[in-house]
Amino acid sequence: MAKAEAPGTEPAPPKSKKLLIIAIVVVALAAIGAGVAFMLKSSNPEEGDGEAPAAKAEKPKPKKKDAATPPTFMPLEAVVVNLADPGVTRYAQVGITLQVEDAKTAEEVKKFMPAIRSGILMAISRRTADELLSAEGKEKLAAEILELVQKTADMEPYKGYSPVEAVLFSSIIVQ
Repeated sequence: MAKAEAPGTEPAPPKSKKLLIIAIVVVALAAIGAGVAFMLKSSNPEEGDGEAPAAKAEKPKPKKKDAATPPTFMPLEAVVVNLADPGVTRYAQVGITLQVEDAKTAEEVKKFMPAIRSGILMAISRRTADELLSAEGKEKLAAEILELVQKTADMEPYKGYSPVEAVLFSSIIVQ
């Protein structure tokens, strides 16, 4: 004999709504995962950047800089240079510190220090006192020295990354 339901109670709703919600969530997660995989694949520096395979093999992969690791500062010996002021003999003493990624990079840069120091002396000696004393002149000199160091040490920027990060002036004295 069939059970009689108590008056006022309704039969339980079917469980297909829960199954439908679970299926939608699974499909959504799969779509998100596929999107993330596509984004990671398309941002891979080794594939699809239009370079020839030989050119790819020559350039090192850019490293991801760990934000928690502080940079290494590499103070250079101060340089004293005659400036290019016409008709007047002026001198500049410039203290420079290189900001590099780590101690290993500092050791690599040290191997090229005679050429780097010579290039720095030449770059400063082409300047006038007014150029060295202006903010714009200092910024241009820092950019030129940075490019010189990166090029000389064979650490030129690749896809916006170089282990030689910045040139900082610790002192500039013009006399």
